[in-house]
Amino acid sequence: MDNINQGHTLVAGDLRAHVRADLGGSLAGLWHGQTPVLRSVEATALQGPRQSACFPLIPYSNRLGWRRFMWQGHEFTTAPNFESSPHSLHGVGWQRPWQAVVCTSSAMTLRMRHLPDADWPFAFDAEQRLVITPRSLRMELDMTNTDKVPQPAGLGWHPYFPKRAMSCVDIPVNSRWEADGTLLPTHEVDQPALQGRVDAMNFDHCFGGWNGTALIEDAELTVRLSASVPWLVVFTPPAQPHFCVEPVSHVNDAIHAPDPAARGLVTLPPGKTLSAWMTLDIEPNARSAS
Repeated sequence: MDNINQGHTLVAGDLRAHVRADLGGSLAGLWHGQTPVLRSVEATALQGPRQSACFPLIPYSNRLGWRRFMWQGHEFTTAPNFESSPHSLHGVGWQRPWQAVVCTSSAMTLRMRHLPDADWPFAFDAEQRLVITPRSLRMELDMTNTDKVPQPAGLGWHPYFPKRAMSCVDIPVNSRWEADGTLLPTHEVDQPALQGRVDAMNFDHCFGGWNGTALIEDAELTVRLSASVPWLVVFTPPAQPHFCVEPVSHVNDAIHAPDPAARGLVTLPPGKTLSAWMTLDIEPNARSAS
């Protein structure tokens, strides 16, 4: 493409990824051969990050309750960014264009500079790095506080997996955050491992006790998701042809907890960097490989 910020292809072996820096630093698509690994469209067809294969969550994940919060004795607000929700969602990275600063056939680095605005009241710099190999895609995310004061910080990813026949997950967790009618967490309950067919599940929850790995499998592919963060959001809408397994660094709406740090939210001092990574290891199953 003429403008590399509007689309770049990463290729290694049978794996191919399309990236749209200008649309929230989003991954437009990821394929093994002709089979989508994630919900995928060609880069030129992507209309926005919420239709993408995956987008970054920065400087917080999921819902920030009622679009307001107290931080170190000061009250702040965030702008509406999700229709029909009284909360703001997923931070600001997905709403901003990123700049592609390094591009090769198998690796890409994107950067974004955020200045205080109605969506987030603190300044930070962000960097994404994507590396593809014949069997994997690795994504790394950094957030550096460029403000003069400490700020709340969290990271994650929002991958969308296609819901195919026999889509199953095997995810070791031991707790689930129950939610109120607006989907804010209320209390933690015991939860056995998530195992079985996705079409029999109906979750929009954050899970704890996760060991950093999740197995996603169907008749076509086996994907092993691994990440450096300790919580996982799982979204399995019954009426949709996709589901989400989202590694995140903090519990939803952690900023309103009595002890935000206990739920993973980081107090990031000026000049310091918070980092995370996620890797998708992909193997074709016997039927699709034959």
